[in-house]
Amino acid sequence: MADIQGTFDDLFSAVPNGLAALLDEGDVGGSVAVFVDGEPVVDVWGGFADAGRTVPWTQDTITNVYSTTKTMTALCALILADRGALDLDAQVARYWTEFAARGKEKVLVRHLLSHTAGLPHWEGPVEELYWQAATARLAAQPLLWEPGTAAGYHSLTQGFLVGEVLRRITGRTVGEFLAEEVTGPLGADFHIGLPAAHDHRVALTVPPPGRDEDYTAGAADPGPDATPASATALRVRDGNSVAWRRAQIPAASGFGNARSIALVQSALACSGAVGGVRLLSATGAARATEEQFSGEDRVIGMTQRYGLGYGLFGTGFGWGGWGGSLVMIDPEARMVVAYATDQMREPAQDTRGLGLVMAAYDGLQGLRR
Repeated sequence: MADIQGTFDDLFSAVPNGLAALLDEGDVGGSVAVFVDGEPVVDVWGGFADAGRTVPWTQDTITNVYSTTKTMTALCALILADRGALDLDAQVARYWTEFAARGKEKVLVRHLLSHTAGLPHWEGPVEELYWQAATARLAAQPLLWEPGTAAGYHSLTQGFLVGEVLRRITGRTVGEFLAEEVTGPLGADFHIGLPAAHDHRVALTVPPPGRDEDYTAGAADPGPDATPASATALRVRDGNSVAWRRAQIPAASGFGNARSIALVQSALACSGAVGGVRLLSATGAARATEEQFSGEDRVIGMTQRYGLGYGLFGTGFGWGGWGGSLVMIDPEARMVVAYATDQMREPAQDTRGLGLVMAAYDGLQGLRR
């Protein structure tokens, strides 16, 4: 069995065993964390931080978690809403005047958070995935549907849309706000816009077996009912580039590990506070689960339920990223499960995160007896 490092409560031993099994099956490396009542009951890692399997994954290894980053951006928005600085029912153009162009006057802030705004695709070059070019392009883009009437996963665009509203209100980028208001106070090792000083800790993304760094985010069929798109294809080599690490792409360029993700998102599992730090009120935290849409997602081609910045799944909520990383939050259990990995698998066959979440619930049952 693969060597697993870290600590865990014996009741949750199925979680590190699950990580070991994934590594034994061929995964390169990863980390898993389970927090209950804001405290870690599992904090483990194993495998390697490089495709050549020469650099061990350590306690401080971080990796790109792609769309799991969206949960960090959503939390920032919920914090501002809780402070009264952001009105979720306001038109986006109230904060971002240029956004009203080409019939977008009716788009509300809540539409951005729930993938119902009608701007799902990034159709510019990857080289323009930096702030001013990206936001200018989106402000000038027409809608694909009446806002609020349908949903289509805004895989790359959501972060810029929400992030620009936050920037107009605070004068800070999402990465700056997150560092100063969330991860800094919590001591959480998560970054949007990674400084060069952290490069040596990064586990680069490893493509699925049999694929190379030209493997794209659109390589797998998302579903038979998905709407065809001419969106820019993001390649593994793009996500592994220095430019990607430095850029603030608040929907997809977050770097962290399972511990940091679980710590931050425990604020929403624990009524707004974790580690003695209150990020928002209990009412503000509960807003994440307010259903905004339920039905077929036009981009994914499958039924989805969206809250304010999070996917809704039974009593829990959260989201996952391209490549397998994931976070699941359960306020009823006051539990968060997070998984971060450098090893991609083909999306249609990737059930790793779900398996680890199920293992955590097995431990929770023993803990609550």
